[in-house]
Order: sequence, then structure tokens, then C-alpha cells
Amino acid sequence: MLARLGHDVSRTSMAHWIIRLEDVLKPLIHLMREVQNGSDYLQADETRIQVLKEDGKTAQSDKWMWVTRGGPPGQPSVLFEYDPSRAGSVPVRLLDDFSGILQADGYSGYGQVCRDNDITRIGCWDHARRKFVEAAKAAPASKQGKGQNHRVSKADVALGHIRKLYAIERQIKDLSGAERHRLRQAQSLPLLETLKAWLDANVSKVLKGSLTRKAMEYTLNQWDYLVGYCERGDLQISNVLAENAIRPFAVGRKAWLFADTTQGAKASATCYSLIETAKANELEPSAYLHHVLKHIAGADTVEKLEALLPWNVDLEPASNTVAQYR
Repeated sequence: MLARLGHDVSRTSMAHWIIRLEDVLKPLIHLMREVQNGSDYLQADETRIQVLKEDGKTAQSDKWMWVTRGGPPGQPSVLFEYDPSRAGSVPVRLLDDFSGILQADGYSGYGQVCRDNDITRIGCWDHARRKFVEAAKAAPASKQGKGQNHRVSKADVALGHIRKLYAIERQIKDLSGAERHRLRQAQSLPLLETLKAWLDANVSKVLKGSLTRKAMEYTLNQWDYLVGYCERGDLQISNVLAENAIRPFAVGRKAWLFADTTQGAKASATCYSLIETAKANELEPSAYLHHVLKHIAGADTVEKLEALLPWNVDLEPASNTVAQYR
């Protein structure tokens, strides 16, 4: 775009601009983190990122972009944080003063912070369902056909149970939190009990090491977390909001492939945080970024920084095209 306008600006120069902005924008990100951790329900996820120049790590080794989504009512935020480690010490640092409900997949790295902060952890049915989908797809071709000789696999049976849970969620999505809680207790819990009994009765009948057996064992091991969403009406059946927030990063990664330095990865985290938080608050991202860049030089007090938080900014809402990717 700059070249078409006759400006000769190198990619390196533009990258350095963004990296220098990271320090300018960091106080705003810290404030967003403080507000987010003051809420009582967060979702968390993490995805790989390749950083070529990271002390103590090879260029080919996996590093991680951590994402947390949540916040008080009307103040949602999506925060990206780069760290070369996937150890449990990272969520301990990110969720230092959070003590509500944390929704995540089955990764054990969240265990330490949940124990230390007395956090209630709930699971993600999308992850469990995905494992059964993979098992169903891997079933022998003779079992995938249709007709009188078609045999329904145990993975298909499990998916049938799980579909009923998601059907209830679609039916109640527009109801109040209290009504959703009531219907989950009345409808979802009996279905969950039926699924649990079926898993207990059939897991030992499936070949050890098979995808179906792994899916069943994962679901049973995570069971206490997976049923947690029924305890409140405002909780989600899955980690979908965090996954939706992390998806633009995963899609973009296919184009830019890697970050060159730690500073670049951290600057990317800050940019994605601002953009995804703007979208979560139904603001057009470029308009919000323009507003922040115009005013942040004069934000020399906490009050002035708070005025730049997206839920405090008076801008035109995002178009439906942008809002649908929230």
C-alpha cells in the first residue's frame, strides 16, 4: 500500500516501528490485564509460534503464544502473551490475582495456578468432541459406508451423545443466565450422566492405544471439568470464545510463518491484544488503533489510560462484517 503511494519504506523499518510501539502500548495492556483478572470467568488457550532468535532455544523449537479471554460484564478483553515456555509457571504469572472460574482444555499446565489461587477449573467439550471426530474418521472404510451392513462405531455413538448436549446449548443461547442454568440442570445433566455410564461400560471393550480408546479415556479423565459448565448459566460448553480469538493469529501465522526476535513476538502479542479486544467490544479495529495512537502520548495518568480502554471509547461500532469474527 505504501509502495503504491510512492513511499519507499522497508519491511524492516515497519517492523521496528511496531516493536518500538510495544513499550508505548504496554501500560494499556497491563491495565487490561488488571481488569480482566478482576472478573470471575476466563477462558485460556495457547498456540505455537516459531521465534528464530530466542536465548537458549533453537530456531526450530516450539515457543508459545498464550491467550486469555474474559472480563467483567460489558468489558471483554482478549490478551495475547508471548513466552518461550509452556510450563505451568506461565499461567501462574498471567493469572496471578485471578480467583474465579478458568475454562481450558486438558493441558496440565493450568493445574498449578488453579491449586495456588483456588481457581475453579472447567473443561472444553470442543476438545473432547474433536477427539471422537478424529476417531470416527479413522474407522475402517467398511464401517464408514451406508446400508444394512453399516456398523455404528463407538466413536459415532459418543458423538451422538455429545450432539444432544450442543443441541440444548443452541436452544437456550438467547435465554437469561438463570434460565440457562435451570435448563442445563434439568436437561443437560441427565444426558451427561447417561454418557458417563456408557463410557464407563464400554471403555474397557475398546483396543488400548486406539483413537477411540484415547478419546474415551480423555473424556473420563476430564469428566469433573467437563460437567462444570452446568453449574452456572453464563458459562460456555466449550472454550470457543478463546479459540475464536486465537484463530486470526493462527491464520496469519500461515502467511508470516515466524517472528525473528523475542521483541517482535512480544510486539505481535500487543497488536493482537488490541485488535481482538476492539473486536470483542464491537469496535472497528483500525479506528480504535488510530484513536489510541492519537491520544496515548498524553495518557500520563491511570485515569487517562482508562479512558483509552475500548469499553470507555466513544467510537462508531464495527460493521457486521467485522463483528461476526468476535
